Amino acid sequence: MSTFVLKRKRPDEPGVIAKTLFYLVMIIGALISIFPFYWMFVVATNDKDAAFHIPPLLTPGTNFFDNFSRVLERTDFFRALLNSVVVSSAVTVSVVFLCTLAGYAFAKYEFPFKKVLFVFVIGTMLVPAQLGVLPLYVIMAKLHWIDSYKALIVPAMVNAFGIFWMRQYISSAVHSELLEAGRIDGGGHFRIFWNIAIPVVTPAMGTLAILNFMNVWNDFFWPLVVLKNRENYTIQIALQQLFTNKDGIDFGMIMSATFTATLPLLIVFIFFSRWIIAGLTSGAIKS
Repeated sequence: MSTFVLKRKRPDEPGVIAKTLFYLVMIIGALISIFPFYWMFVVATNDKDAAFHIPPLLTPGTNFFDNFSRVLERTDFFRALLNSVVVSSAVTVSVVFLCTLAGYAFAKYEFPFKKVLFVFVIGTMLVPAQLGVLPLYVIMAKLHWIDSYKALIVPAMVNAFGIFWMRQYISSAVHSELLEAGRIDGGGHFRIFWNIAIPVVTPAMGTLAILNFMNVWNDFFWPLVVLKNRENYTIQIALQQLFTNKDGIDFGMIMSATFTATLPLLIVFIFFSRWIIAGLTSGAIKS
C-alpha cells in the first residue's frame, strides 16, 4: 500500500506570488543600480558628443581605445592608477590591523579611563575632516612629507569608525570563554588575539577593508592639497586634469578613463564580497 504524505505549508513561508514580487523588485533594483555604470561604458565607447545624444545612446560603440589613447596623451594614467593602488592598499592594511587591535582592547580589556577614551574616539567622528586640513598640512610640512606617499598614508593609518566598528563586532562575536581558554593554555595577549580573535572577526575585517579601500581610492581633497608633482598624482587627481581642455569637455575621453579607474574597485568588491555580506548580516539571523 502506497502512502501519500502531504507537505503542509508553514505559516511563515511566503507564497509563490510574494516570492515572484520579491525577485522582481530585486531584479529591477539591480538593473537601476547597474545602469549608470553601463551608460558610462556606452559613452566611453562612443565619440565625445555621445553624452548629449537625444534620445540617449544605449548601445556600446567602437571608440573606446581611441578615447583612452587621448587619456594617455593628457596624463600619466597608469602611474596614477599604481599610486592609488599603493596608497589605498597600504592604508587599508594598516587600518584593518590597527583598528582591530584597538577594538579588541576596548572590547575585552579593562583599563583606566576606558569609557572616557572610547567616547573621545567616537567624538572625533563629529569633527568635519576639513577642520583638520590646515594643522595636518603644517605637520606634514614640518616633517618634509609634502608631495610624498607618507603624507597620504600615515595620517590615515587608523580611524575612529574602524575602531568603533571592530569594537562593536568583537564585543558580540568573541566570547570571553574562548579568551579564558587561551590563557589557561598559556597563550599570551597577542597570541590569543591573533589565533583566537582574528579568525572569528574576519567578516568584520573584510567589511572594514572594502569600505576603507573605497574611501581612500575616491579621496580627492587631501591628495589635491599635499601632492604637487604629477608623478605622485593619485587617480582622482589625474581624472581631474582631463577636465582642463581648451576645446571643451571630451566626455568620451573622460568616461573611458573613469570606467578604467572604476575596475579596481569592482575587483576589490568581488574579492571581499563574501566577507562584507557576512559582516553586514552578522547577528541579523538567529538560530
